[in-house]
Amino acid sequence: MSAPSELFVFPAPRSPFSKMDRELGSLDPLQLSVPVVQQAVVGHRGPGGAANVDLVVWGAVIPTLDLSNWGREVWLDAGLDPHVAAVTVIQQCGTSLAGATHAGVGGIVSELRRVRMRDIRLAVPAVKERTTGLSMGQHAEVTARQWGIGREEQDEFAAASHRHAIRAADEGLFRRLLVSPGTFPTDADTLPRADSTVEKLARLNPVFDREGGTLTAGNSSPLTDGAASVWVADAEGARRLPDEAPRVRLLDWEQAAVDIDAEGLLMAPALAIPRLLARHGLGYDGIALWEVHEAFAAQVLSTIAALEDGDWVRERAGVEVDLGPFPRDRVNPNGGSIALGHPFGATGARILSQTAVELAGMPSGSKGIVSICAAGGLGHIALLEAL
Repeated sequence: MSAPSELFVFPAPRSPFSKMDRELGSLDPLQLSVPVVQQAVVGHRGPGGAANVDLVVWGAVIPTLDLSNWGREVWLDAGLDPHVAAVTVIQQCGTSLAGATHAGVGGIVSELRRVRMRDIRLAVPAVKERTTGLSMGQHAEVTARQWGIGREEQDEFAAASHRHAIRAADEGLFRRLLVSPGTFPTDADTLPRADSTVEKLARLNPVFDREGGTLTAGNSSPLTDGAASVWVADAEGARRLPDEAPRVRLLDWEQAAVDIDAEGLLMAPALAIPRLLARHGLGYDGIALWEVHEAFAAQVLSTIAALEDGDWVRERAGVEVDLGPFPRDRVNPNGGSIALGHPFGATGARILSQTAVELAGMPSGSKGIVSICAAGGLGHIALLEAL
């Protein structure tokens, strides 16, 4: 759906990301989330010290089972203004991107007043897809075979993700996005590897199909601990944030769902992207920055292959126009989830904040796509524009 009014995205803090149960392993989801929320609102308080916030949207894919409205509990534990309404979003890997676009829908605050505690339910996701019994990695193996995505191509993509992330870290990009040093047991992302090479990745054994598979621990995103935030504001709300804060316009978004058996579990972005671009009269080359969630190198490469297939775009996405050649060199120029990690509920906010910083440094009118696939055969896409 299109944004109901002019909307903006501002970067906000995130924790460092680390491999699951390592540096951040002693912290539960609340303890990871609270410092991120507290630092996000620093300097953004209104009269009387109240947080200058209209609505909190927060999520965690596997929160603790004794909490109902996750967003509300995080906000209260952060010691912030209790008069701010909060809502919880749980949509697997797309959780925080869905939260950001949900925050742009008018009327959500008034609707919250109608919600009663007995209306709230928490579904605990399984490691495997309920409808198929296969894991995401097993599904990605099937998709890789369908699209002819080989092991070497996947390892090359994964090595590039680490290489780009290390460069971006050395240039200080992530330091601008992380919470203050000393907040967590580690002050930096611990997953990017400066020594990652195609040759080293080639030595790893397949993990989802041990006999003939191509997906390994090296070309897949790792299980990761972390929390992330992002600001979404309309024109009036944007005036409350510092003038010097990087900002981009949230033009539009699109959600799609696939037939898992016919199209592949993680292929919904290949439907959503053409539909969104066609709606705006854009081709692939009209997008200066592509930030695509890297659940697996195979999934990203399969999605790109589908976008480059005119028959797929016409028959599956229903888009008749020619979107042109896909600019692979514009995908994840500062690394992605393979290198940085993938805390399911935080990835969308991490990518949105990172994209806002990257795009804000480009010429006015430059456009970026944020693309995230999610369990259940879902995809969530956002179109952003530099001011």
